[in-house]
Amino acid sequence: MFESLTQRLGKVLDNLRGQGRLSEQNIKDTMREVRMALLEADVALPVVRAFVDEVKAKAMGEEVMKSLTPGQTLIKIVNDELVRVMGEANESLDLAAQPPAVILMAGLQGSGKTTSVAKLARWLQQNGKKKVMVVSCDVYRPAAIKQLQTLAKDVGAEFIPSSADQKPVKIAKMALAEAKKAYADVLLVDTAGRLHVDDEMMAEIKQLHASVDPVETLFVVDSMTGQDAANTAKAFDEALPLTGVILTKTDGDARGGAALSIRHITGKPIKFLGVGEKVDALEPFHPDRVASRILGMGDVLSLVEEVSRQVDQEKAAKLAQKLQKGKGFDLDDFREQMLQMSKMGGMSSLIDKLPGMGNLPDKVKNQVNDKEVGRLIAIVNSMTPKERRFPAIIKGSRKRRIANGSGTQVQDVNRLLKQFTQMQKMMKKMKGGGMEKMLRRMGGRLPGGPGGGGFPF
Repeated sequence: MFESLTQRLGKVLDNLRGQGRLSEQNIKDTMREVRMALLEADVALPVVRAFVDEVKAKAMGEEVMKSLTPGQTLIKIVNDELVRVMGEANESLDLAAQPPAVILMAGLQGSGKTTSVAKLARWLQQNGKKKVMVVSCDVYRPAAIKQLQTLAKDVGAEFIPSSADQKPVKIAKMALAEAKKAYADVLLVDTAGRLHVDDEMMAEIKQLHASVDPVETLFVVDSMTGQDAANTAKAFDEALPLTGVILTKTDGDARGGAALSIRHITGKPIKFLGVGEKVDALEPFHPDRVASRILGMGDVLSLVEEVSRQVDQEKAAKLAQKLQKGKGFDLDDFREQMLQMSKMGGMSSLIDKLPGMGNLPDKVKNQVNDKEVGRLIAIVNSMTPKERRFPAIIKGSRKRRIANGSGTQVQDVNRLLKQFTQMQKMMKKMKGGGMEKMLRRMGGRLPGGPGGGGFPF
């Protein structure tokens, strides 16, 4: 997420770290580079101007010029300004209303609106313990209603049927009555998108809004459209009382212009980020954490939250007990670790949140391929239970059978067995407090991180 902005700003700010003093010229040169980095990231020009002026004014102050670590102080100012531009703190959904609290979803066609309805339904059920119902008022796009029905089933939300021959306002009123009867906590209303903002679309969505009086009106926008995202959000905000924004497809957005422009241009907070195609790929938007990621400092808080949500604690405890007792780490355990990692969005998602990983060379980043995790799981799945418990028996003919069964090559099977052996050795060191000694020897580096060695990727 926002890789090019992270790399560009990283290079600029790295030149400042450790500098004993900063001159006025130094600061001007740095801010020129920051300005270029933001413009290349497709941040809206008024936002860039305000950002640079604000940082420059603070950087020229006595606090920086007389600081013992002026470079670090200036980096902190840039970080604080990024946070301020994106909205200071996470703004959660306001569901303090007589149930059902209605959330109206608006946006252009192709922005990921229907998928975001399902993601939000899942998030509300898991994190808010809410009973959620969903309805589609999109009577124009072929299969839109069917798509929401399928997604609702996937996330376990109750779907209220509608059909293309009904009027959107009638559907919304009917759905609200159904949600009241079913004692739902939240009703999510999916609306029709268009390819562009038009009067007909705005008139219809205004009527929908008036008919259900939502507590939240969320604008769903594709982050990859850059500053256009902010301008479209502004056009919607002039027609509807928007309460927030869901920024989608941020996992594919290397620039970050939308995230930095929306709050300044619309005055509306970004409430969620869509970080992938799966229904669990939705994160609350924390400006301080995103600023930290942009500056290559990682996002450990989100990583910890993700681990506590996604990792099966019971299985993790069993593996820890097994290792403590000195029982071997086998290929079933290895596969379980791969599956847990996939649940957390794969290696690329983890690397995005680890401090310092934004500065890894592209050559190293390109080796972190989440398809490789899927390939490893497929290879282990092609083994017999006995082979998983006793990998030493896997020789020539068994390797060929496993490769054929998983659609891979014998070399891939050999590579997996080599990686497994490395991980097995590392796990042996965990027995009897050995993990602490190992970490001390590694100087706190992560296995497989820069300078580390042993983790299978």
